[in-house]
Amino acid sequence: MGSPSAMQMLIKTFHKYSGKEGDKYTLSRGELKELLLEELGSYLGSSKDNEAVEKVMNDLDANNDGEVDFTEFIILMGALTVASSSNSDSAVT
Repeated sequence: MGSPSAMQMLIKTFHKYSGKEGDKYTLSRGELKELLLEELGSYLGSSKDNEAVEKVMNDLDANNDGEVDFTEFIILMGALTVASSSNSDSAVT
């Protein structure tokens, strides 16, 4: 078996943090904060504070249930990918 695909890595990362508190198919605020700080700290830059995490949570939690499901998580990953791509394009040109 070859190396894991990008989608497998996203699923694995999501489930690494989901289910520590409550539903294993969603991220609570605490789980999302841990994931953001541990896995995506470099993307948060200097705004590694509760306010930044709250903003991300509020932006992602489309159904306002206080949790982020996998679909909502994938929206974040897509947005970060686009932002990273835009930043790397401007650095090259």
